[in-house]
Amino acid sequence: MTYAHETRRRRTFAIISHPDAGKTTLTEKLLLFSGAIQIAGSVKARKASRHATSDWMEIEKQRGISVASSVMQMLYREHVINLLDTPGHKDFSEDTYRVLTAVDSALMVIDAANGVEAQTRRLIEVCRQRDTPIITFVNKMDREVRDPLDILDEVERELGMPCVPMTWPVGQGKSFGGIINLRTQAMTVFDSGSERLPQDFETIPLTEQAQLAERFGLEWQTAMDSMELATGASPAFDEAAFLAGKQTPVFFGSGVNNFGVMEVLDALVDLAPAPKPRTSNLLVNKQPVVKEIQPEDSAFSGVVFKVQANMDANHRDRIAFVRMASGKYTPGMKLKVQRTGKELRPTSVVTFMSQRREAVEEAFAGDIIGFTTHGGVQLGDTITDGANLQFTGLPFFAPELFMTVILKNPLRTKQLQTGLDQLGEEGAIQVFKPEIGGPMLLGAVGQLQFEVVQHRLKAEYDCDVRLEGCQYTGARWITADTPAELREFTNAYPQRMSLDAAGTLAYLCTSPYDVRLAQERFPKIHFHPLREHAGLALGSAG
Repeated sequence: MTYAHETRRRRTFAIISHPDAGKTTLTEKLLLFSGAIQIAGSVKARKASRHATSDWMEIEKQRGISVASSVMQMLYREHVINLLDTPGHKDFSEDTYRVLTAVDSALMVIDAANGVEAQTRRLIEVCRQRDTPIITFVNKMDREVRDPLDILDEVERELGMPCVPMTWPVGQGKSFGGIINLRTQAMTVFDSGSERLPQDFETIPLTEQAQLAERFGLEWQTAMDSMELATGASPAFDEAAFLAGKQTPVFFGSGVNNFGVMEVLDALVDLAPAPKPRTSNLLVNKQPVVKEIQPEDSAFSGVVFKVQANMDANHRDRIAFVRMASGKYTPGMKLKVQRTGKELRPTSVVTFMSQRREAVEEAFAGDIIGFTTHGGVQLGDTITDGANLQFTGLPFFAPELFMTVILKNPLRTKQLQTGLDQLGEEGAIQVFKPEIGGPMLLGAVGQLQFEVVQHRLKAEYDCDVRLEGCQYTGARWITADTPAELREFTNAYPQRMSLDAAGTLAYLCTSPYDVRLAQERFPKIHFHPLREHAGLALGSAG
C-alpha cells in the first residue's frame, strides 16, 4: 500500500521573521485567501475580539506578540497546506527551532524598510543547517522602504545564497504602483485596502508596454531598469538548487493590503517541496542502525515536536503536536510511544485551524495532528503503529539564565509541581530539580520566558510564585563511559547535580570556569551544551 498520491499533495512550511516584519498579518492573509477564515484578525471566540487568529494565549493578546508557535491547515488548489506560525521574539527561539524540524520549507518575511534583522539571522542559520528551502517575501512595499536591489543584495549576503526575483515592485511608499509578476508576465496594479481580494486587483499584461509606461511614468522606467539589473545578475530559477537550499525565490508585496500574497500562496503549491524522507536511528544490540523512512510508506510514524498544555482552559488538556513522517492516520488506530513502549490512548485527535479544532478523519505524511493526552508524551517522542523507529534531531539548548521558584502559598505545592512538570514537558521553560532537594530551578534562553511561565502558573494552575535570582549561569548535560565514573563525579559535586524534565542528569555551573575545572578533574565525563531528544544522544540518569 502506498500513499504517494496523498503525500504529493501536502505542503508543510513555517513562517519565520524578525518581530514586527508582518509575519502574523501574512499568516492571516494566506488563511483568508485559501478560504480558511472569513475575517482577518479575528479570533472566533464568544467576544470575537480582533486579535490575530494565530495568537491565542492571553499574554500574547496583552503584548501583541506571538510567544507560542501555532499550527493551521488549509486547502488550496487541491493541496493540503500545513502552515506553522513561529514566535518572532528571540526569547522563544527554542520553540521556533523545534518547529523548523517539523517542516519541509520556510517562508521568510522581511520588512522592506529594515532588511534582514537579528532574529531572522538566527532562524536562517537553523534553516541552513537543515538545508531547508526558503521562499522570501519582502513586505511593506507601500511604505518608504529601501531600494529593492539593496534588499536583494543584503538577503544574498545574509543567506549565503542567490536570490531569484519572481515578482518586482514598481515604485514604493506613496508612489507604489504594483508588482510585475515574472512568472505570468503581467503587472498587478496596487490599490490599498485590507478588504480587497486577489481578484479585485487590476492586471495588465507586459505586452501593453506603452500603456504601462504612460500610466506609471518614471516609476515604470526605474522598475524596468532595476528589474533588468536584478534578473541579469541572478541565476534562472533552478528547482533542484531551491530544494537543496541553494537559492531563494523572492516576492514583493504588502501583506496588510492583501497585495502580492496570492503569488506567494501559488508559489507554495508550485515550488515548495512535498514531504521528504526522514532518517530514523535505532539501537539494535546497543548499536545504532540508520534507516530512511519514506513518506509514502504504509506504516504510521511521526514525531512530537511541540507539547502545549491548557489550550482549552476549561478542559485542562494537553496537546502533543505530531508531524507525520509516513503512513496514514485513521481514528482508533493503536499507537505506541517508542521511548516508553506504552500504548498511546489519546482522548481525541484533531487538526487545527488555530483556535478551531476538527476531529481527524484521515491524515498523511506532512500533516500536523494533535493528540489530546493527559501525560506520557514528551517533546521529541517518536510515535508509530508498532514499527521500532526512533527519529532524532529535536534539540534542547543549555539555558543561560536561571531563576529559583518560590511558592507564595505552601499549600499549593502539588499544583506547582503539576504546573512545572507540564510546562517543562512542553518546552516552555526548562525545569531542573536539584538532587539534594531545595526549590526547583527554571532555566531559560530569554528573560521573557520567565514572565510567560510566571503568568501561566498563576492563570492556569492558580500558583502565585516569586522568581528569585540564583548563582547559576549555565548547565551542561553529563554522560560517562561507565556508571562507576558517573557515580564518582556526582559524589564529588552533589550540590551541582540536577535532573531536567526528561530525567536527564545535568551539572549546574556558576561560571564557564566551572566546566573547565570539572573537565580537568574528571576527563572521562562528557559535558553536553545540547541535548537531543533520543536515546542515542544522551543517556538518562540511572
